[in-house]
Amino acid sequence: MSRRLHPAVAGAQPFQLAERDPDAPLFGSEEGRERLEAILSRYPTRRAALLPLLGYAQELHGWISTGDMEEIAEVLELTPAYVWSVASFYTMYNKHPTGRHMIQVCTNISCHLNGAHRVLEEFLEQTGTVEGETTEDGRFTVLEAECLGACGFATAVQINDAYHENVTPEKVAEILASLDGPQGG
Repeated sequence: MSRRLHPAVAGAQPFQLAERDPDAPLFGSEEGRERLEAILSRYPTRRAALLPLLGYAQELHGWISTGDMEEIAEVLELTPAYVWSVASFYTMYNKHPTGRHMIQVCTNISCHLNGAHRVLEEFLEQTGTVEGETTEDGRFTVLEAECLGACGFATAVQINDAYHENVTPEKVAEILASLDGPQGG
């Protein structure tokens, strides 16, 4: 059964979720077609719906594949090269598979001054990975983020669609443990 989305929120759903379906068709299901129509209804031209559709692909699959970009290009009557150029411009769109928990540590000036690099190193050490790579079990990808827009609460960390503020190296283990709990997935 599909969920009904009001057009006003169809393009603004969180798109970095822990739960994903990498094999689901973008627009080949009833839900996908409804989502497409709701998003298209908000914009005066098809081209204007590009960012929300890229977000939908990432929400569904966890990343945006070349095939996803080609399918989006087709429904929006754009070239795949144009869709790629937009998707590759924005760092918020993942062009390769990521871990179920995408951990982004802000290292911009406020966070940097509050020890962001130590926080980043602690996440890397505790997940046993290097920056940008996914753990062997597919659970974690840790990245440095240029800015998460939470300068007053440095160091900011975004995990999927949740923000963690005032993160210190000492809080990293607790944050990671919360991801394995009944609420954390």
